[in-house]
Amino acid sequence: MTGTAPAAVAADTARTQRRTVGVLSGGVALGGLGVTVGITVGGLLARDVSGTDTAAGLGQTAGVLGAAVIAVPLARISDRAGRRAGLVSGYAVAIAGALLAVTAAAHSSLPLLLVGLFAFGASTACGLQARYAAADLALPEHRGRALSLVVWATTLGSVVGPNLAGPGADLGRRLGLPALGGAFAVSAAVFGVVALGLGVLLRPDPLLLARRLGGGVSGSRPRRATRSAVRAVWATPGGRLGLTTIVVSHAVMVGVMVMTPVHMGHGGAAGTTLRIIGLVISVHVAGMYLFSPLVGMLADRAGRRATVAVGGVLLLTAAVLAGTAPPGAALQLGAGLLLLGLGWSCGLIAGSTLVTESVATQLRPTAQGGTDLLMGLGAALAGAAGGPLMALGGFGLVSTVCGALVVPLAVVWVHTGRGVAGAGATPSDRADPVSRGTTG
Repeated sequence: MTGTAPAAVAADTARTQRRTVGVLSGGVALGGLGVTVGITVGGLLARDVSGTDTAAGLGQTAGVLGAAVIAVPLARISDRAGRRAGLVSGYAVAIAGALLAVTAAAHSSLPLLLVGLFAFGASTACGLQARYAAADLALPEHRGRALSLVVWATTLGSVVGPNLAGPGADLGRRLGLPALGGAFAVSAAVFGVVALGLGVLLRPDPLLLARRLGGGVSGSRPRRATRSAVRAVWATPGGRLGLTTIVVSHAVMVGVMVMTPVHMGHGGAAGTTLRIIGLVISVHVAGMYLFSPLVGMLADRAGRRATVAVGGVLLLTAAVLAGTAPPGAALQLGAGLLLLGLGWSCGLIAGSTLVTESVATQLRPTAQGGTDLLMGLGAALAGAAGGPLMALGGFGLVSTVCGALVVPLAVVWVHTGRGVAGAGATPSDRADPVSRGTTG
């Protein structure tokens, strides 16, 4: 684009940004359907295969851990070949995981199911990395909005997805599978469509274009690049708050959410309960995604730090409300999980924006992948603890322990107060040409 008038470059990049956000939004909207079908039945399938509630927690933890670990190689692929290559590769792994889960259901194999759910977690990693792709070409003052629009797009598929658990069970029976295995067959088909769509439509690649506009190139990364990138994030007050917010918000959300279906499963007949569980999880997912544009606007206008504070209060309130609900109290559990999802949304969007702003463009994919790794590991630990905590003290103990995780976030929030910019350009933006000049 050398020699092109700046106004023409800005207009062309603005069109590319709008197209990018549209393609990413469509992909995660459809992909969210497959992800939440698996979230709804994964723990239940693990419990059915093994016969214990502890295994239900392990099943969900395998998916969360997969999302964490797979985030790093996907970020490396994106760093070298662009966002399109990273996302398509991730959905391919998720398809393999869904098919393994179907096979595990047919053979009642818990080890095979855990491997399948681990690979299935790549679909969650893709949805999370898509939010970063939406910010590659965004101006600093519009980053929160760009992130939030892709997060919001997940609403449609994610709200519908849990309610397909029942029809998916019917499909499983027709295929001669255990009922819950049919849901993963639906997920595999959905992920195939998403991978194909992104491979064809996500052009030009937003990350590669952002680097060209900034005069940068993607090069080889040194060993332990992820660790170095995370240290660079942690070295700034904004990055430190953003990283802590993402890890804590995701751990609290996953810790409460993954044991909710098991808690509710103690309260009624299997067929009816599965549909009620699907409805409650749909309400939770609506809280996670439906209000994302408003959360993005809050992060851009009121400030990232204020949005983090709102999210922390919501997470605490949700833990109390859900944790005091008996298994059959679908209304109270739905309200608690709605607030849980909304608190997660505030934390994810504000925290992701802070992490993105804490490092320059060349380092962002690696830093973002490392952040998602830590986020997933924290959530995996919370999910793994859910089964034993449930056996020890019930769902109330699970919610209490998860709510207590907000305390370290509050400490970091206080200590980084004066060093965190509310919105707009950061020092890394001012040193990064692409962040200064082309689109919103």
